Amino acid sequence: MLFLVAALAAPAIGPALYGGLHAHPKAVRLVDGFVYLAVPLLVAWQVVPFAREDRGLVVPLLVLAGLVLPNLFERASRAFEAHTDNFAIIVGLSGLALHALLEGAALGSGGTVALAFGLAIVLHRIPVSLVIWWLIRPRHGTWAGVAGVAAIVLATLVGYLLAASLGSGEHGSGVEYYQAFVSGTLVHVVFHQGRHDHQHHHHHE
Repeated sequence: MLFLVAALAAPAIGPALYGGLHAHPKAVRLVDGFVYLAVPLLVAWQVVPFAREDRGLVVPLLVLAGLVLPNLFERASRAFEAHTDNFAIIVGLSGLALHALLEGAALGSGGTVALAFGLAIVLHRIPVSLVIWWLIRPRHGTWAGVAGVAAIVLATLVGYLLAASLGSGEHGSGVEYYQAFVSGTLVHVVFHQGRHDHQHHHHHE
């Protein structure tokens, strides 16, 4: 229960860090740099363990597809660009929420949660919420950012409450394949539209 409470509270730290650091102009680029580093690490956290088990090219190819397909749609028509990036944000958020759901189920499995595992879940909620806030807040406003972070909190709680029916974190390869694809879209939106949004924001500051 202690790890659950901590995992539900930790996402509030990301937006607080963003707000505090953005009050100091010299720290703004530090936040941006942290996000550019955190996203590949989050992708690795979600994808690499299953890629090792799968021992094939499916997982890397799905990550690549998630990274490349939005670019192809945008190049097909500039009219699709804004819609594609917004859709990619939603898809990326769904992958993070799905991962939070499964971690919540693992916390609610009824067994003893290993200290290292519990701490890992709690601590990585901070960069996850920071990335979500960094992506959504400048483009769609504060309440949209709150909704994005709240989705992670809600998914964790639902996973915990439904741990028995979710198999205590056990799931099929389809879930992992989906997470691989949306991880690619998350990388795309951070390094493409996220960078554009923040460069534009810094320019006006």
